[in-house]
Amino acid sequence: MYRFEIDNKITDIFYKEAGESKLPVIILNAFGDEGIKVWEECQRLNTKDFILVSVSISETDWNDNMTPWEAPPLYKNDGKHLGYADKYLRFLEKEIIPVSRDYIKTNFHKKIEYLGIAGYSLGGLFALYAGYKTDIFKRIVSASGSLWYPNLAEYIKENKISKNIDKIYFSLGNKEAMSKHRILKTVKEKTISAYEHLNKNINAIFEENEGNHFKNTALRTAKGIKWILE
Repeated sequence: MYRFEIDNKITDIFYKEAGESKLPVIILNAFGDEGIKVWEECQRLNTKDFILVSVSISETDWNDNMTPWEAPPLYKNDGKHLGYADKYLRFLEKEIIPVSRDYIKTNFHKKIEYLGIAGYSLGGLFALYAGYKTDIFKRIVSASGSLWYPNLAEYIKENKISKNIDKIYFSLGNKEAMSKHRILKTVKEKTISAYEHLNKNINAIFEENEGNHFKNTALRTAKGIKWILE
């Protein structure tokens, strides 16, 4: 594992020796130490060879960097979401990805076959949104993505996703829509709507997992990565 830090964000690059000269690289925006857990689950699932670049997002920055526009707090004592996704995406493109690319080339002696992007919860929301804002990614994992986010459903239908996207993985826990919160309980309806809309022109899948939003988060993300690599 190689680790570097830019702008107080720690990035880990996970790699297992492989014979191919080109490998897919998946960018994972991870909450805390989620990256190593996802990598281990991917190995347990015998996922096709790839390189994982995991950017650790702090709890302080998570709600803001992963959201596309400002939205009010979900609960009384929460802060509002500030919607810094565009700014954070530029940081990924101009800072994190170039440093990762150079390290992969120099130290692993590999070329990047393509870039994918993955995330869980708000990270899954960001992964999907990034597909609308840049052409650098080819595949997307939105694992238990926060597609309940205000005005996102309209954005998906009124805008065009990058023509370079050819696979998208959506998932949810089968108890996530049982929330009593009027916004959160729409997550299944809006996730399926996004899946059906995008599946018209892109190879997409929607998978339902056992449990609520907080069960087997690393495994759910790894299952998505395995699917988009196949």
